[in-house]
Amino acid sequence: MKKIALTLLTFTLFSCAELQQVVDQLPQGTVPGLSQTDIASGLKEALDKGIEKQVSKLTATDGFFKNEAVKILLPDELQTVDKKLRQVGLSKLADEGLKVLNRAAEDAVKEATPIFVDAVKQMSFNDAKNILMGDNSAATTYLQNSTSTALYGKFNPVIKNSFAKVGADKVWSNIISKYNNIPFVEKVNPDLTDYTTNKAMDGVFKMIAVEEQSIRTDFSSRTSDLLKKVFAMQDKK
Repeated sequence: MKKIALTLLTFTLFSCAELQQVVDQLPQGTVPGLSQTDIASGLKEALDKGIEKQVSKLTATDGFFKNEAVKILLPDELQTVDKKLRQVGLSKLADEGLKVLNRAAEDAVKEATPIFVDAVKQMSFNDAKNILMGDNSAATTYLQNSTSTALYGKFNPVIKNSFAKVGADKVWSNIISKYNNIPFVEKVNPDLTDYTTNKAMDGVFKMIAVEEQSIRTDFSSRTSDLLKKVFAMQDKK
């Protein structure tokens, strides 16, 4: 039964009390053999595991930069900048420009994760019921559709501050200045804060989707007896 698995990243880091309140509203007998307390505890354990195992990876040094699934690459308009800098012997500067974008994202996710959690906690019970009945990516898709606008508003200033913290603003100011001084090139002035904000959010959602899929399909990811009992119900559907 997919109902329980889809709850995985829907109620991220809810307190046990909040989970219990939601589970109490489910019809009695929905999960034979498991009490509502068991279900609430299992969800809490799974969600804690998901955050610790996946999203927290993004906050480490190279969490973005050396993770090909979420590594932030240059936007299209800067591909020409990168190529031209390498042609004129500034490959090291070009490499540093790419790295600092990823460093800013790593730093921002570290500071912004509580904001993400707070946004998820605003989900209504009706929303939750729809997700429970949804497809394999219903939780992640809901989070993207319902929280992206609010999360952008929170992530963006964090990214901007992170640029200053990791030195990305200075590096890119130098890169853009050097490029725009090359004769006959079309000058650029990209909004890298906006770009990196969106890419950082994409990375968070992508890693959440990874764990959602893992809990659904990989028995070995259910690392406790409670997880095995709770998520075994989806296997019978």
